[in-house]
Amino acid sequence: MTTRRIATLSWLLGASASALVPALAHAAPTQPGELVNDLFLPEQCSFCHGFANAVADLDDPPYSPFNTWQGTMMANAARDPVFWAGVAVAEVDDPEETQACIRCHSPRAFLNGNEEVIRIQDLGPGEESGVECEFCHRVEEDIGVEPGNAQYTISDTLGPAGNNVPRHGPWDYSDGVPEPPHDYVFDPYITESRFCGTCHDVTTPAERVDDDGVGLGVSFNEQRTYSEWVNSAYSQPGENFASCQDCHMTPVADKPGCSDHVNLHTHAEGGSRHDFNGANRFMLELLREEYGDNGLAEVASIYFDLNIERMDEFLATAATLEVQAPESFDAGEGFEGLQVTVTNNTGHKLPSGYSEGRVMWIEVIGRYGDDVLFSSGAWNADDGIQVDPQLRTYEGVAEDYADGTQFRLLRNNHWLEDTRIPPLGATPDLETDPVGTRYTLRPDGTWPNYDITSYAFEGVDGLMDATPDDPDDDTLELTVRVRYLINTPEYISFLEANGGEAGTHVAGLFDEMGGATPTTLAEQVLQIPLDGLDRPPGGSSSSGSGSESSTGGGTGPGTTTAPAETETSPTMPTTADDSSSGGPAAGGGDEGCGCTQGGPGGAMAFVLVPLLVLRRRRRL
Repeated sequence: MTTRRIATLSWLLGASASALVPALAHAAPTQPGELVNDLFLPEQCSFCHGFANAVADLDDPPYSPFNTWQGTMMANAARDPVFWAGVAVAEVDDPEETQACIRCHSPRAFLNGNEEVIRIQDLGPGEESGVECEFCHRVEEDIGVEPGNAQYTISDTLGPAGNNVPRHGPWDYSDGVPEPPHDYVFDPYITESRFCGTCHDVTTPAERVDDDGVGLGVSFNEQRTYSEWVNSAYSQPGENFASCQDCHMTPVADKPGCSDHVNLHTHAEGGSRHDFNGANRFMLELLREEYGDNGLAEVASIYFDLNIERMDEFLATAATLEVQAPESFDAGEGFEGLQVTVTNNTGHKLPSGYSEGRVMWIEVIGRYGDDVLFSSGAWNADDGIQVDPQLRTYEGVAEDYADGTQFRLLRNNHWLEDTRIPPLGATPDLETDPVGTRYTLRPDGTWPNYDITSYAFEGVDGLMDATPDDPDDDTLELTVRVRYLINTPEYISFLEANGGEAGTHVAGLFDEMGGATPTTLAEQVLQIPLDGLDRPPGGSSSSGSGSESSTGGGTGPGTTTAPAETETSPTMPTTADDSSSGGPAAGGGDEGCGCTQGGPGGAMAFVLVPLLVLRRRRRL
């Protein structure tokens, strides 16, 4: 190590390291301008935590806490252009409440006293860092404050070395691993879901009203991701238990501690990746274009790419898809008895979080060669989601009850509907219950973590057999997918019209990217024997069709044109299996398939489950 390097580390970390035992805090949440010791910049942490992994079995993909974090939505929470357009709308509706948005998305700006900022251009130096290293590793538990609305308390007392506030973490170094060269606090709180609940429950000042406009005596429950987990089976001790960190910070074994002690600072019990897996894939692609190598070059594109790759693996665990279909399809008589079950494998509603512009739905497409015979919920890049009588969506739709205005977060006071799928074992609670008549409580008093819907499609008259010489080779290709779109075209149009400069900017970014593309969470493609086709008189046809899959256009008698699919998000990998037990990433016990074995006689059942299973981390 060079003398300059030693001097730098001495200034950053102090001359000695000490372990402290945290006392439970009872102070009020930290307010703007209160910190005596400012947060270190993330780049300062990179001196030791931005290393290339030297542990052999972790070399691919490369891992380091700092580098992995850079390409996440957490790191880019203050760069998110949809966020700033939303802030612009909120500032018009209630300018006194926008600082709550800044609390979550740019803690450094809030703590610096820049809590009134409403434009990204007005952030100060370092305030684009989003949810950053020292913020998380200096948060301490305040048992006198309920989780939610970013009411965090930041530790602010220098350690014995006198050069830095001790960093909170889940290691006490009793395993003989050398202590880090900075003061630290052994604090299991950073591994608990309540820690994440600090920002992932959001309440607005408006009083929530019922369907008659009568006040319910509670403030509006805008987001309840943490509370959804609390009320689920995953918060309870036992085989189903899984914390937020268990799923969203993938456990790794023998995690190196820092670059200068890479072969010393490892923990055999395992550490946690800092990719904070989520579902906002398209936004990472957009941020890569704006801030990556081909844009402002503030974040290397490879870190966005690595995070997107991990996200694709993660999203494949979100839902289980089961399709029960008839054994054959008569083109003239129609198609009945198609039953689709979607099971929520997550520890919260599916989908969860900020509801404006978010929708998950089932897409069903039946094809014969190039011809689409029927569809429901088909996605088209130009027109969005096909709206039809059988369309099955999963979303939370909120409004201002007085005039029905939607998409204005601070005016919302009434849930028109909430059809998002509850998590396993969800117990009744006004704050987290579904809204509407779709779900009914199960005999054990919990909400189902699955949804079952059936489809019927009319027949197609005059459909010609493409291979008349072989009347038995015709098949219907049935594709069923669970799709998820974070920002609908309608929401982006709303932001463009109402979000001022930020709204115009985000709409332009989406246009440049060709619009947001949905993610496929699960997919099943079935080949079903097709009968009832017309045959040309006295001869064969040279055209090939049969069971070949196509997303092209083309029409035939009584058929429709296939949707023009232009998305860039890959189909999530899945495998067939008959198991659906375990934690959030492994299904919900017997909650899915066992409830859908009825259906028409002679039906074929197809089950789609994720490739990944939950890997449990140690409990502290």
